[in-house]
Amino acid sequence: MPTNNTTCKICRRLGQKTFLKGERCLSPKCPFIRRPYAPGPKKKRRSNSFSEFAKQLKEKQKLRKYYGLGERQFRNYVKIVLQNRGQGGDATLLLLKELENRLDNVVFRLGFAKSRREAKQMVSHGYFLINNKPVNISSFATKKGTVVSFKENKKEKAIFKNLSSILKSYQQPRWLELNKEKMEGKIVAEPTAEDVNNIDISSIFEFYSR
Repeated sequence: MPTNNTTCKICRRLGQKTFLKGERCLSPKCPFIRRPYAPGPKKKRRSNSFSEFAKQLKEKQKLRKYYGLGERQFRNYVKIVLQNRGQGGDATLLLLKELENRLDNVVFRLGFAKSRREAKQMVSHGYFLINNKPVNISSFATKKGTVVSFKENKKEKAIFKNLSSILKSYQQPRWLELNKEKMEGKIVAEPTAEDVNNIDISSIFEFYSR
């Protein structure tokens, strides 16, 4: 697992916040805000001039790190979309739908975790029920109508002491419905691209189509 320092360098190197450290990423102390340039000595920093391959690689790394996925896992998502895009639909939206519907991402989007990394850990430790059935697989594919709730015995954990008060001011994406009293969420629509900005997804498809 990357150290805190390494985690911040990832965002600076990519030129994009990946929100790997939760609340700290939103604070003025975020290293990406204080030093919005690639890490390393000035004379060794990369030029703003990139080859087409380098640009595609950078966009791929941005999106992969944003969702906290390994290379093989991310590549599989992209290849599934590339194989199926001939059946119709916007390939960009199809890829984002696959990524946004992951259980760990839904847990994060509902405000139940401070980061996707924390959400992944919570899912793997068996904190959640999906339609009243236990699921501990982070990549579990949710869909419209899926209900995500906490196991009752997990609500007493110390990390959830202030969660109910935090959720009162939290605004989830429009494709999710959040019951703040029950600490329960439901997918009510298809995910959209509104929360993924400044990433050229067409370049990612080109990268994997070489």
